[in-house]
Amino acid sequence: MPPTTIYAATMLAAGIGIPVLAALNAALGQRIGAPIAASTILFLVALTTTVVALFLSGTASALTQAMTAPKHLFLAGFLVAFYVLSITFVAPKFGVGNAVFFVLLGQLISAAAIDHFGLFGAQISPISLSRAGGIGLMAAGVWMTQQA
Repeated sequence: MPPTTIYAATMLAAGIGIPVLAALNAALGQRIGAPIAASTILFLVALTTTVVALFLSGTASALTQAMTAPKHLFLAGFLVAFYVLSITFVAPKFGVGNAVFFVLLGQLISAAAIDHFGLFGAQISPISLSRAGGIGLMAAGVWMTQQA
């Protein structure tokens, strides 16, 4: 199987997981009456999972290299926490579909900007008229899925 097929399938699975994560964590937050506690539980499970994967992959020694990495790269941890906390609070009140719609819209906008400017070392892929049109169509398609 070509690597691009594997990459696409992996990211499709990750995309499928995002609304599931949102719904599960929002439900846990409501059930226990504490969305922040539900998010903390999510991160404890995620930490356990990634530590196991780290040791199984044999790459635990790479953690020592983190001390030399530019500090702005650690902002990713803040961003994932912001996502989990916000989706856990918002989804029960706004609906998982509506919440994820705006997440996807934000992803389209930020991904296009990151690629256009080559931010954070990303491969530069300028926004052409056809690419902007495609992003617009994707945004319209996501919006259409949320209409009654």
